[in-house]
Order: sequence, then C-alpha cells, then structure tokens
Amino acid sequence: MGEKKGPILVVGGGISGISTALEAAETGYEVILIEKRPSLGGRVAGFHQYFPKLCPPTCGVEINYQRLRRNRRVQVHTNTQVGAISGEAGNFTVKLVKSPAYVNNKCVMCDKCTPVCPVEVPSDHDYGMRNTRAIHMPHRMAYPPRFVVERAHCPSGCDKCVSACPYDAIDLDMEAREFEINAASIVMATGWRPYDATRLERMQFGALPNVITNVMMERLAATDGPTAGEITRPSDGRKVETVVFVQCAGSRDQDHLPYCSSVCCLASLKQANYVRTANPDARVYIFYIDIRTPGKFEAFYSRTRKDSNIEFIKGKVARVEPGEDGRVIVEAEDILHGGKVRVEVDLVVLATGMESNLKANGLDGNIVHLDEDGFASAHLQQPGIFAAGVAQGPVDVNSSIQEATGVALKAIQVAAGE
Repeated sequence: MGEKKGPILVVGGGISGISTALEAAETGYEVILIEKRPSLGGRVAGFHQYFPKLCPPTCGVEINYQRLRRNRRVQVHTNTQVGAISGEAGNFTVKLVKSPAYVNNKCVMCDKCTPVCPVEVPSDHDYGMRNTRAIHMPHRMAYPPRFVVERAHCPSGCDKCVSACPYDAIDLDMEAREFEINAASIVMATGWRPYDATRLERMQFGALPNVITNVMMERLAATDGPTAGEITRPSDGRKVETVVFVQCAGSRDQDHLPYCSSVCCLASLKQANYVRTANPDARVYIFYIDIRTPGKFEAFYSRTRKDSNIEFIKGKVARVEPGEDGRVIVEAEDILHGGKVRVEVDLVVLATGMESNLKANGLDGNIVHLDEDGFASAHLQQPGIFAAGVAQGPVDVNSSIQEATGVALKAIQVAAGE
C-alpha cells in the first residue's frame, strides 16, 4: 500500500455506517463518522430483535458502541449532515453542517432537567406512540449518551432546564455551524426510512388507530417501548388477540415503490412470532403476494408455517374498514381457494417497504448518483465514492454488515493510494 492520503468519511451512523467505520479504523485508518440524528444506531436501535440471531440491539449494537468507545481513530459527529462535496478520489473537500443539540459535552446524564420541563412532544424513536419531554435522551441506548432539546417545541422564554442543570450543560443559544473536512474516500451509509403509509389510502393508516406499520410493531414488542413489550391495541391498550399482517404495503407497486424491499416477509414472520409468544392463544393472518425468505432463512419460514395459529393467505388486501369496538375489518382476495376473505381483527400491521434516505438529501447528481429507485448503485458512482447497506439497495441487517466490510476495504484502498 502507498502513503495514506487522508481520513475516510462515513455518512450515516446506522448499523452499516458503524460497521464500515470500525472495520476501517481497526485496520489503522482515520475515520470521520457523521450522523444526522442525535445518536447512532439507526433503525436497528429501535428493533425488538433482528436477524440472523434474533438478538436485541442491547446485545448486538451495544458491542459496536463499546468498540467505538475504545477506538481513537473514529471521530463521531452527530446532528451532522453533508452540505456539499467536491474534489476527486484521494482528495475530497466536504462541507458539513452541524445542527445544535442545545446540550454540550458537560452533560453527565444526571436527569435533573426532564422533571422540570413543561412540554411533552411525540417520541420519534417510538413513532409517536408515546410522548417524551422536550428535553430528553433520544432513547435508552443512545450513543453518544447525551440529552437533547427539541428547541422548536420550547415555549418562548422558557429556561427551566437551564436552571435545573448543575453542570451548565444546557445552552439554548447554541447555533448551527458549518465546517470543512478533507477525505480520501467517502462511504454513503445513509440507510432508509419506512414508506409513508398515509399514502396507502385504502389501508386507513392514520385514520384507524389500530392500523400500524411494521416499524411501529417493533417498538410495541420492545421491552423499552411504549408498552414495555406488551402487544396491545394503540386505541385502548387492550391485549391483542387477532392480527393481520399486510405484505407488500406500498412495495412492488408502480404507484408507490416498484421494487421489492427484500426484508418485509422476514420481518412479518418474526413479528408473527412476537405475537404468538406474547399471547399463546392469539390468531395471526398473513396476506401475501409471495413469501421471500432466501437462503438459511427458509428454515425460519418453515417453522413459522407449521404454527396452526398462523394462517397464510395468498392475495392482496383490497380494503381496510372500521369494525365494532375498535376492531378492524380486512377484505382481501384468496387466490389459492378462489373468491374473497373478510376477517375482523384487533390489529393490522402494514409491512411498509424501505425507501432510500438519499432521495431527498440534495446530493443526487452533484457527486453521488442515484438509480431510478433512489439508491446509490455501485456502477453509477465515481471513483472514491461508495455505498453501504440500504444506501445501495434494500438488504437485511446481516447482509448490511457483510457488505460494510467489503466497502471498508474499497475505501481503504483509495485512502492508501492504491
């Protein structure tokens, strides 16, 4: 290898970005890891369990946090986004924009501030299913471990949290700042967001409280979630006895996402098992177009299929309607038996697809090039620009981690002057 040209910039602090940064840093290269949110971990930090081992993030993600704490070669900047990129492989200039968190490095998480805060705001981490204070920890596993302030929700002139903090850690006058870095190579690990289920008008998401999305279901099942792991109806907290999972909710649809998001089938199978574990008498219906569980995950599908309380119905859901006492009526086609089926259940879970976070970040066509679906396909990028995880296309967690290792090697080769 030649002389090292500069640090590697990793954009996005989810499981792919963290994995890429650690693989490069533990090989001896300087890495700058940025994340637009106040803490690292991405979507995986909000899961109850994730494949391949079905472990909680308190196990898998926490190990990576420990590796980050020990590694001085990784600079972490949260609340930070890319403003502009110029240059070429080996010599990129990147303008970064850091938004204020209104809490500085003096924070010791003493939690003197939240009891005095007069304002409640919907929790982003819990997809609005419970509230938090305007000053709060992003979530239990937040890294870096530091409180943040939702400044836009603060009443004019309110500084009760400032007065309550004994360490002068809260600065409500903090402002955004811009700074530039040089990078030898850049890895886009910007992840995904759930497709906007309100656009699926027939599914009644937003209109019926007991119609939720698959990411919301993860938070319902999580022990640190809004119901402490009890799977209950959002409308009234009643124990869920019957559930419908609607597959391809917005995916494989020319009016929404034309591609398969690859993980939705496995996610619903996993969540069906959440329901059956929480309530052994519960009845689950899975409406699907095709069930896709490639490779070693086929065994997981086979085990789930043997559960007599989980019924698989091949057919698209035509409509969702309100039923009695907060229940939800689902009407769908039944291709294998002919005709239609109509069931009334406590909860409907929409398996919404994965939409690229790169689609609306302003970098497309500048120096990062996206395909027609909004992903940074490898063949479209100029030398020195790479994509990891869902930034390059829908993949599961296991594949994201594997790909991150390969991308780290490519970024290292540029940084080493090869």
